[in-house]
Amino acid sequence: MSDMQTRTQLEKGQFFRTLHDRDTAFIIPNPWDAGTAKLLAHLGFEALATTSAGYAFSAGRPDNAIDRDEMMAHLAVVANAIPLPVSADLGNGFGDAPEIAAETITLAAASGVVGGSIEDATLRADQPIYELQQAVERIQAAVEAARALPFPFTLTARAENYLWGRPDLADTIARLQAYQEAGADVLYAPGLASKEDIAAVVRSVERPVNVVMGLKGVQLSRTELSALGVKRISIGSSLSRAALGAFLRAAHEMQEHGTFTFAGEAASYQEINTIFQT
Repeated sequence: MSDMQTRTQLEKGQFFRTLHDRDTAFIIPNPWDAGTAKLLAHLGFEALATTSAGYAFSAGRPDNAIDRDEMMAHLAVVANAIPLPVSADLGNGFGDAPEIAAETITLAAASGVVGGSIEDATLRADQPIYELQQAVERIQAAVEAARALPFPFTLTARAENYLWGRPDLADTIARLQAYQEAGADVLYAPGLASKEDIAAVVRSVERPVNVVMGLKGVQLSRTELSALGVKRISIGSSLSRAALGAFLRAAHEMQEHGTFTFAGEAASYQEINTIFQT
């Protein structure tokens, strides 16, 4: 890591931390390539986060089919395309062992990001969530790697119960509390089913809480989430899926009706071209 990169990441990392200290939640949208990252930066968002699913879809593959080397190259493309801090969706760290999770944090930092998340999903159907002790050890190792960096790296710990058919609020809270004790900077349980569940999670921990919107189920505004004490709002692959939804509707229209009315809702060529010239 060069001195210039270290200085840049120091500034970005410090700024990213301050966003979590505000009274109201900030939105951290999820681009899937350099172009969408530039568009979001142009619109005035203050930080961005990558989406593993969105990137996989753009490569014509299912989620969790991107290996670590590919993902690190992708992170570098996004982080270097914009002047904003970027946090990385690092899945489960690309391996079961704590030392692999730690190495993933070090590699992600070298790519240019200033934050990243490690989740407790195994990606195995027979045991979808790591046992708590192993999950905690993985977060501890990731935290140690983050603290060894020459800039503040914001480590987010994810409890994945709700995404894997285990809507156990008590266990989710216990896991987040354990990850807090392990040193995680931000806590995140995607897929919480209700406003009451979100409020319960926020009350149960002493770290900033990230909540994802855009999934099926509860949909709350930034104002409503801020009132619950949420500090950060991400949207996962929602923007990617929204774009793909528009693409598929247009394709269906052409294939089934031979018409092209979809073009009336397309972004203007001149607008997009002008943004990318800046």
